[in-house]
Amino acid sequence: MPPVTIYATTMLAAGIGIPVLAALNAALGQRLGAPVAASTILFCVALLVTLATLVITGGIPALAKAVDAPKHLFLAGCLVAFYVLSITFVAPHFGVGNAVFFVLLGQLISAAAIDHFGLFGAQISPLSLTRAGGIGLMAAGVWLTQQA
Repeated sequence: MPPVTIYATTMLAAGIGIPVLAALNAALGQRLGAPVAASTILFCVALLVTLATLVITGGIPALAKAVDAPKHLFLAGCLVAFYVLSITFVAPHFGVGNAVFFVLLGQLISAAAIDHFGLFGAQISPLSLTRAGGIGLMAAGVWLTQQA
């Protein structure tokens, strides 16, 4: 299987997982009566899974290099915590679909800006009229979903 197919399939699976994650964690937060507790449990399980993966793939020596990494790169952990906490709080009140649609719209806008300017070392891919039109269509789709 060509690498591009593997990459696309992997990211499709990750995309499918986002609404499932939102629904499961929102339901756990409701059941516990504490969305922050549900998010904490999610991160504990995620830590165990990533540690197991780190051990299996032999990536433990790479952890030593983290000391020399630019400190702003660690803000990604804050962003994932913000996502999980916000989706866990918002989804039960706004709906999983609505919450994920707005997350997706935010991802498209952010990804376009990161690619356009080559932020954080990303490959530069200028924002074309076609790409901007696609983001506009997505925004229109989000608006349409709110009209029903």
